[in-house]
Amino acid sequence: MADRVCVVGGGGREHALASVLGRTAEVVVTPGNPGIPGSVSTPPEEVEADLFVVGPEAPLVEGLADRLRATGRLVFGPGADGAELEGSKAFMKQVLAEAGVPTARFRAFDAIEPALSFLRSLPGPFVVKTSGLAAGKGVLVTTSLIEAEDDVRAKLSGTAFGEAGRTVVIEEGLSGPEVSVFAVCDGARAVALAPAQDHKRVGDGDTGPNTGGMGACTPVPGLAPGLVDDVLATMVEPTLAALRARGIDYRGVLYAGLMLTADGPKMLEYNVRFGDPEAQVVLSRITSDLTALLAEAAAGELGSEPTFSADALVTVVCAAEGYPGPPRTGDMIDGLDDARALPGVEVFCAGVDRGPGGGLVTAGGRVLAVTGRGDTLAAARQRAYAGVGAIAWPGLHHRTDIAAIAAAEEGTE
Repeated sequence: MADRVCVVGGGGREHALASVLGRTAEVVVTPGNPGIPGSVSTPPEEVEADLFVVGPEAPLVEGLADRLRATGRLVFGPGADGAELEGSKAFMKQVLAEAGVPTARFRAFDAIEPALSFLRSLPGPFVVKTSGLAAGKGVLVTTSLIEAEDDVRAKLSGTAFGEAGRTVVIEEGLSGPEVSVFAVCDGARAVALAPAQDHKRVGDGDTGPNTGGMGACTPVPGLAPGLVDDVLATMVEPTLAALRARGIDYRGVLYAGLMLTADGPKMLEYNVRFGDPEAQVVLSRITSDLTALLAEAAAGELGSEPTFSADALVTVVCAAEGYPGPPRTGDMIDGLDDARALPGVEVFCAGVDRGPGGGLVTAGGRVLAVTGRGDTLAAARQRAYAGVGAIAWPGLHHRTDIAAIAAAEEGTE
C-alpha cells in the first residue's frame, strides 16, 4: 500500500494528480508551485515516499524514473528507453510500424532538400513535427505548401526549436475529430481511463498556433461503442508488445492521441505522461483509488479497473499575455478565491509564483486551468466559464469555445 506519494513536476497536471491521489494518500509535490498544497523544493531523489509519479515528459526522457528505480523506489513512469516514444517522434513512428498500429504516412528527415522533396509529393494538408520535445508547440498543420516549406527550413536549421527540431517528421494530413485516451500500463497489460478531447490551438475556432493545450472536456459525445476497448486491443497492447520485443518494460501512462478518420482511428502520436489539460478533467472523474491503480502498474501487477463518475467536466486554460510565445510574467492574479467558491468549480495552478504581497502572480504561459463539473457538458462549461470570469490579471486570455461543439453534439446546448 502506498501511503505516501511523491508527484514530480510543477504544473496543472501535477496539481490534478496531487488532488486526486490525495484522496487516499499523503502527497508531496516536487518542485510543485506555490498554488499546489504539499509543494517542496527537495529533489525527488531525496524524498521519502512509497510511490513516485513523474508528471512531465522531460525528466522521464532524461532518465529520472531509471535513477529512482535504481535505488529501489516504486515508480509510475517509463524509463528513458520507453520515454523515447515522446522524446523522438521518429522512434515513435518506428514502434508504431513494428506494432502494426494505423497511423499517417510519414518520413523522418535531418536534411532540408530531401524533406522538401517529400513534402512536395504530398497532396496536403501538411503536418511538420519536431522529432524532439517542444512542449506541445512543435507541430505545424497547414494547407499552405509555402508555409510548410518555411517551417521545415526553420526547424532543420535549428532556428525554430534548436536541437529538438534538427530532425523533423513530415506526415500526410488526416481529417476527423481528435480524442485522447490515457492507458495505465504495467509493462504487459493496460487499462484505460475515460477518454477526453483537447483543444490545442490558441484561438477560438481552432485558429492560431498550436499550444500545449487551451482546454479539454470529458466525456466525448458520439464515440463509437467499444472504441476505447478497440484502442487498447489494436493499438496500446501491440505497442507494449513491440516495446517488450525491444527489451523495454513500459510502466506508466501511454497517452494515445487519436484521429477518428473515415478509415477508422489512427494514431497521431503517443505521449509518455498524462496530458495537460486533459488530466484536469479525466483524473477528476475517477471514483476509484488512483493511488492503488498507479502503484499496481508501477509494480507490474495491474489488477484494478478504474471507475468514473457520470459527471461532465470542462477545463479552460487562462494564459498570460504573449502565450504561446514568450509570456509576460509577474502580474498579480485576482479573484482566485472567488472562483473556487463557486459551486462545481476547481482551479488548478500551473504557471504561478508567490508575489511580494503573499498572493500569486503569473509565472508562465499557461497560468491556471479552471475546471467546471456538471451533469452535462453544457452545465460544466457554464461553471468553468463562471470561474474564468471571476479571475483577472493584465493580459489574461483564454478561448471562449472550449467544449462548445461537444456540448452541441451532446444535445444540451
